Amino acid sequence: MGKGGGDPNKIHDDGVEIPETAHQISTDSWFQVAFVLTTGVNSAYVLGYSGTIMVPLGWVGGVVGLVLAAAISLYANALIAMLHEYGGTRHIRYRDLAGYIYGKKAYSITWTLQYINLFMINTGYIILAGSALKAAYTVFRDDGVLKLPYCIAIAGIVCAMFAICIPHLSALGVWLGVSTVFTFVYIVIALVLSIKDGMNSPARDYAVPEHGVTKIFTTIGASASLVFAYNTGMLPEIQATIKQPVVKNMMKSLWFQFTIGLVPMYMVTFAGYWAYGNKTETYLLNSVNGPAWVKALANITAFLQSVIALHVHKSKLNLLLHLNVLFNLCLITCVLFLSDICKSDV
Repeated sequence: MGKGGGDPNKIHDDGVEIPETAHQISTDSWFQVAFVLTTGVNSAYVLGYSGTIMVPLGWVGGVVGLVLAAAISLYANALIAMLHEYGGTRHIRYRDLAGYIYGKKAYSITWTLQYINLFMINTGYIILAGSALKAAYTVFRDDGVLKLPYCIAIAGIVCAMFAICIPHLSALGVWLGVSTVFTFVYIVIALVLSIKDGMNSPARDYAVPEHGVTKIFTTIGASASLVFAYNTGMLPEIQATIKQPVVKNMMKSLWFQFTIGLVPMYMVTFAGYWAYGNKTETYLLNSVNGPAWVKALANITAFLQSVIALHVHKSKLNLLLHLNVLFNLCLITCVLFLSDICKSDV
């Protein structure tokens, strides 16, 4: 285990023990970390919340669920942040904190669960990026030549290349600013086009469309989306990059994320549902109407932002990340390609 004062290029507390790691420790300002968290919460996934959260839950359930999930997530993340230096040790990974408090078995369980969680998010980002790329192509040519599996394959390759070029979270640097620009573009476009459509559309139906068993499963899915929406699954790893005092600065970042950082997400989610009601697509840009170049721009920026946002969630996995991305790419492409072949045969 390394001590805090050993490396003159890192800002450490001499009284706090630092686990050995290849990553940058205590190098980022709270504002940069806040942008990392905000990048995650306003990823292109927000373009799906109108259809995947609001439609199954309705106005009351959706609004209450989003606000309640935000409050619970803030409380849970604050607790994790305050335990970062528990026992005089910097717990720079979730599994380190779990192992320190609960023992070796908890260390292994936490590592497994975290990796499964990140694997699923990783898969979702690749599919999302591929879907955005496919949507951008369809705006101009809906001929079926560029199929979704091919778009997902392209997205996976781009994600893997970006992950290899950016070795750790602190190295994102200017990419956080680029990501913010991309986020601003697709959220503003989705918001403006949704409001325009809503003002020109007849009365919408906001009743929950599903019934019986289907309603149960869609409600469970929407609840799962509520939990995912605010949490990266990488909080200790992200907090490890923040400058001293780590707890105080991390709390600033969390308050930024759960106040200013949530405004864009709420605006596009509520505007999309208001405009299209229970007919809202699970990918909002498939519902909006507007100039082709504007819709294409929104989809392209959503694709590019997904690549950066994926790296926010995975930057601490190093080689495992690269293998993970490539494995996901091969798995998803094979499944969708076989599915496409089966449909063609039918």
